[in-house]
Amino acid sequence: MNTYQPMNCDLYDYLEIACMRGYRLHIELHDGSRLEAKALTTRTASSKEEFLLLESADGQQEIRLDQLLAITPLDANAQFGRVVFSDAVCSF
Repeated sequence: MNTYQPMNCDLYDYLEIACMRGYRLHIELHDGSRLEAKALTTRTASSKEEFLLLESADGQQEIRLDQLLAITPLDANAQFGRVVFSDAVCSF
């Protein structure tokens, strides 16, 4: 896998909302694959790579955040619509 590129801080907020609300998401990845899963939480590895933990019909899985192209909540009353993630990084 390529060197990890941190996500834009503003976009990270959408993932936090999705996890707090337990949204089911339609997820699009940079490699062209798609899946539907419930957002559970995010985690940061000791290597500083960040992951989204999901629950789908196939069980739990993690997706490295820089692999996300877009997420769309499938819940009727979601607080946001489709979010496209860019290559911008979060800088502190």
